[in-house]
Amino acid sequence: MGFHPIAATAMLAGTLVFAAVGVPQGVPSGVVLQSEFLYDHGPYPSVHASTLVETTSGQLVAAWFGGTEEGNADVAIWVARLEQGRWTSSVKVADGVQDARTRYPTWNPVLFQPTQGPLLLFYKVGPSPREWWGMVTSSADDGRTWSAPRRLPDGILGPIKNKPVQLADGTIVAGSSTEAVQGDAWRVHVERSRDGGQSWEKVAIADGGFNAIQPGILQHADGRLQLLCRSKEGHVPTTWSSDGGRTWGPLAQSDLFGVNSGLDAVTLRDGRHLLVYNYRDRPGGVPENYRPDTLTGIRNPPTGPRARWPLVVSVSRDGIAWTRAVTLESEPIKDGYAYPAIVQTRDGKVHVTYTFNREKIKHVVIDPAKL
Repeated sequence: MGFHPIAATAMLAGTLVFAAVGVPQGVPSGVVLQSEFLYDHGPYPSVHASTLVETTSGQLVAAWFGGTEEGNADVAIWVARLEQGRWTSSVKVADGVQDARTRYPTWNPVLFQPTQGPLLLFYKVGPSPREWWGMVTSSADDGRTWSAPRRLPDGILGPIKNKPVQLADGTIVAGSSTEAVQGDAWRVHVERSRDGGQSWEKVAIADGGFNAIQPGILQHADGRLQLLCRSKEGHVPTTWSSDGGRTWGPLAQSDLFGVNSGLDAVTLRDGRHLLVYNYRDRPGGVPENYRPDTLTGIRNPPTGPRARWPLVVSVSRDGIAWTRAVTLESEPIKDGYAYPAIVQTRDGKVHVTYTFNREKIKHVVIDPAKL
């Protein structure tokens, strides 16, 4: 595919930055190797929904959506690359312009590097999550330039928030979902591609009584796949597949609880699994580290199912029994710490990005050997 003109006249934004920020109190020594914001200043007062990938050549690339406010027509997709230890200025690579008079917001970028072929960037365009559609663009040069975006087939949304996985036979399995297409129901499904993302098939999953979206995918040593999902109910529902994602059991309750916010998961090369999410000890439980307003300095600090703190990394060997390993953020702030993305790079380190108070994207590097 040819290169999109927006790449040739890419709008640069933000000051490249390598400013370390404080490691949260209580984090075991040596676990967090680095903590920083991806940029210092940008033309987007509100940002959200970061995604992270390591390319075939070893380049770390991040993307997010930014604009005046989520859902506004000026919200676009921005990309930055980590080069020689520093994040480049962000570049706008996609927007929702339809014609001279129509522009929609963009949503939820997802970066994915297949084992063969160019780097892929999935995202959504539309007036709301009820009405959005899936888009994809590709880069053959580690995210420096991007092809003309193309719309995914009707009924295919692409990975809805979290990265897909690629199986040994080359099949790409992406977790996806729909929001309130019928009534107020949220429904999880999976999309599979056996030709590198050129065509897709949709696989339904029984809801099991949960309103769930935005699954993360784990790969187990015995070949099974596992989904962990966000839900309205305050649970982290799960389901398993034993046939490469062709069929799935109904969603079921796990031993994990969270808030109604995005999560992400990754299987490490040593076989352990990591989950990053807004932890709760029970459905509807108040956040840890909650203190009266006079101590937090925040009037009416959020405590309910939308209170997106603390942000925690938990670890498991079997995807069933989970142990909290490290708390990345615990101080209450108005818009919380949300929508994390997590990957393991070829050097063994684990990288996490997440929304910081809807104002910036934060990047944390973890040594998994210390978890």
